[in-house]
Amino acid sequence: MNSISLILLGIIGVLFILQLAIPGFTQLLWFNPLQALNQPWLFITSIFLHDPRGFTHIFFNAYALFVFGTVLERIINPRQYLTLFFSAGIIGSLLYYLTYLLGIIPPIPALGASGAIYGILGALAVLLPDMTIFVWFFPMKMRYAAILWVIIEFAGTFDAGSGIGSAAHLGGLLFGLAYAYYLKKKGVDEGFYTRYEPASY
Repeated sequence: MNSISLILLGIIGVLFILQLAIPGFTQLLWFNPLQALNQPWLFITSIFLHDPRGFTHIFFNAYALFVFGTVLERIINPRQYLTLFFSAGIIGSLLYYLTYLLGIIPPIPALGASGAIYGILGALAVLLPDMTIFVWFFPMKMRYAAILWVIIEFAGTFDAGSGIGSAAHLGGLLFGLAYAYYLKKKGVDEGFYTRYEPASY
C-alpha cells in the first residue's frame, strides 16, 4: 500500500517545481487574507506551497511530514489521516485569517504545510504521548513537546514581524490534539497499544 505521506510529499514537490518555473504561480495559490473569502480554495492550495526563495522551508516541512506522518499512518486509517491533514491545514489558515481580522497582523500572504504537520504532531502527542523526540537537540516526550509548542506558537501569534505563521501552527496543533483525543475516546484501531511499543524517533 502506498504511503499517503509520500503521496502528499510528491504533490508538494511537483508544486514547488512549478513555483520555481512559473512566475506568479505562487501568488495565485498562496493564502492571501485579502482574497480569502472571494477565493476559498486558497485555504487548501496554500497548504501545498512553500517559500520559493530557498529550500529551508520545504526541507524542514518535508522532513517532518515524512518522519511523523509515516508514524501516524501506522495508527489511524487513511480517511482519518487525510481528514486530520486537511482539517488541520484549513483550521490553521482560519486562525491565521482571524489574527488579521482582529488587527494582530497585517494582511501578509501565507503558505506552507506547517499547520497540517502541526496537526500530525498534536495527534501523536495524544496517541503516542511517551514517544521521545528531540526538540533543539534535547530529548522530550511528545506530551511535553506539545505543551511547549502551544506556548511558543501562542506567543509567536502576536509577533507580526517574525515572518512565521504561528497562528496557523497553533490552529493545526490544537485541532490535531482535539481530533486525536476524539479518535482515542472512540477506540480507533483497538489493539494498537498491544502491538506497538512507544519508540524514539
